[in-house]
Amino acid sequence: MFEKFRRFETEFAGRPLVIETGKTTQLANGACFVYYGETVIHVAVTASPKPREGVDFFPLSVDYEEKQYAIGKIPGAYGKREGRPSEKAILVSRVIDRPIRPLFPKDMRNDVSIVCTVMAYDPECLPEIAAMVGTSVALSISDVPWNGPISAVSVGLVDGEFVINPGKEQREKSKMAVTVASTDERIAMIEAGADIVPDDVMYNGIMAGHEANQKIIEFIKGIRDEIGKEKFSYPSNEPDHDMFEAIKEFSIESIKAALDTDDKNVREERLKPIYESVHEKFDAVYPEQEAKIDECLYKTQKFVVRRWLLDEQKRVDGRKMDQMRPLASEVGVLPRVHGSGLFTRGQTQVLTVTTLGPISDQQIMDGIDDQTSKRYIHHYNFPSYSVGETKPSRGPGRREIGHGALAERALVPVIPSVEEFPYTIRLVSEILSSNGSTSQGSICGSTLSLMDAGVPIKAPVAGISCGLITEGDRWMTMVDIQGLEDFFGDMDFKVAGTHEGITAIQMDLKISGLTPDMVKEALYKTHKARDYILDEVMLKAIPEPRKELSKYAPKMLSTVIPVDKIREVIGSGGKVIQKICAECDVKIDIEEDGHVFVSGLDIENCKRAMTIVDTIARDPEPGAIFKGRVTRLMDFGAFVEIAPGKEGLCHISQLDVKRTEKVTDVVNVDDVIIVKVLDIDEKGRLNLSRREALIEVEGLTPENDLPPRRPSRPSNNGFRGKK
Repeated sequence: MFEKFRRFETEFAGRPLVIETGKTTQLANGACFVYYGETVIHVAVTASPKPREGVDFFPLSVDYEEKQYAIGKIPGAYGKREGRPSEKAILVSRVIDRPIRPLFPKDMRNDVSIVCTVMAYDPECLPEIAAMVGTSVALSISDVPWNGPISAVSVGLVDGEFVINPGKEQREKSKMAVTVASTDERIAMIEAGADIVPDDVMYNGIMAGHEANQKIIEFIKGIRDEIGKEKFSYPSNEPDHDMFEAIKEFSIESIKAALDTDDKNVREERLKPIYESVHEKFDAVYPEQEAKIDECLYKTQKFVVRRWLLDEQKRVDGRKMDQMRPLASEVGVLPRVHGSGLFTRGQTQVLTVTTLGPISDQQIMDGIDDQTSKRYIHHYNFPSYSVGETKPSRGPGRREIGHGALAERALVPVIPSVEEFPYTIRLVSEILSSNGSTSQGSICGSTLSLMDAGVPIKAPVAGISCGLITEGDRWMTMVDIQGLEDFFGDMDFKVAGTHEGITAIQMDLKISGLTPDMVKEALYKTHKARDYILDEVMLKAIPEPRKELSKYAPKMLSTVIPVDKIREVIGSGGKVIQKICAECDVKIDIEEDGHVFVSGLDIENCKRAMTIVDTIARDPEPGAIFKGRVTRLMDFGAFVEIAPGKEGLCHISQLDVKRTEKVTDVVNVDDVIIVKVLDIDEKGRLNLSRREALIEVEGLTPENDLPPRRPSRPSNNGFRGKK
């Protein structure tokens, strides 16, 4: 029954890697199970038998699916089914897509679908790495045309040493998390987050990952050679050579004139009549091939831009290769919000807004990994008007989620810890205008916004992209690519970091990969560029975080109480904590480890609430002064509640600075008075004094004929006589 079943095994970074094929998924073009440690991924590749009509792109879809059963969990949604993909799943889908897409034929228009399903999750073995390897295997053994294989690894930096595919504990200690995908010759994809790692260390880590990939590539080649199918043929969408040459000859001079401007709007207006004239002349010559005529016009523009760059060192807007577009920074552009920053680079413009909230506002995560919450959140919005188009808003797509995650990753290393800054932080980057590198613009705008909000970031972060043009062995890079150079170029190498080092990298390629020299030059140029952006633009707008928060931002205090006191602070049914919140007009969040966060618009109210919490959780120190409520009266004194559940006796001799004959001459039930803690007896009972508090706080002078200061406390809680 399973005569096609095959099993292949090797070692991958010290753990067993097993590939199984042939037992299941017989109707897909290619499929496999990947067992990496106890992580299990199923990958299936399917392709349509015919090309999709009327499209000018390769229709590839990659879906990475996290199943809750992989961690022995029932989904929490109403229908008890997995809902829409988590943000992590969407990001992994993008990471898988980027290195494999350039390896498909450029002229193929058949739909290709890749589905990677996480069926078992071992925290020691990253499922995204197994999914990338499985995708490479499934494509390699399928009949879908593809110029692979690739391999991918995760590179960590633990105690100064590079670790390939680090385990859970190693990842927690690692200074960087770099995913490197490679072909047998070149680096195909880099996705990195790092804790301000120097450029040379990052480069060496990338090279270590590239080297580690070679063993798995050879392993996959062996599987392909043994069981791989013959690749199917497809109708090419490439325009006829004579058609392209005729259209290029007719339009090239007009296209050169149209492209030679730094204004995107002017360029597009100039191109419209060229498209009209080309169709007017060639539609009749090449009937029913309007899409291919447009493809010829696209290729002509690409030809012009690339020839300018390679042969003349000329960019469409007249800049030098290492010259950035005009830059501008501004902070405090919006009233009432907690912080705002506007960053402009040429015709790319990003406004980022910071909102500070209590810890309870943090995002709850429901993926299959160990992250359950997130207190720093970055969202990125790309409305259609930013590129001059008219489209209805449909919510964030994969691109928006990916760019927001990149900006978030770039700033995570400089966000203060919850102990230093006990807030949930949300950033929203609104793309007001887009002409290349909006994700890097959002990083710059976010740094400005955080500093405007008074968030004590460890260092300012800037982001910049580097482009690439290749032709055979010739290649050249240029910094700060605009939309046209991204569109017609071969690379968008995005790097974010501080003066000292890198915090994030994302590399998009349209070619099979980069050489080590290309990576090294891109890192050098982006570091030089981000230093310029920080020193000459951003830090001139705001040199350091503001010392005070906006008056509209909540004020926050935090403390840590003993875990066994949490129940007392919360009270039965939450009565105690609700009472504190109501009386002080604050919000209180208590975590399982004893961390307490108090937030409110009035810092004095926050301090008062924090004092109450501390009083409940800890025995008051002798000498401390409190405001308390009189709860009951006795002949010998008044009982005063200084905090919910914390009550002490103020003896009649301690009620006033003068002699007191009757308790009711001074206080009544529900009066709020100030008292000072005299001491705590061996049974934990509080002895309080209004007299001492009045002397210390209000400066009153005591009378000389008062009775002795320290009477003994009556026994039986004030009950006199027989029971």
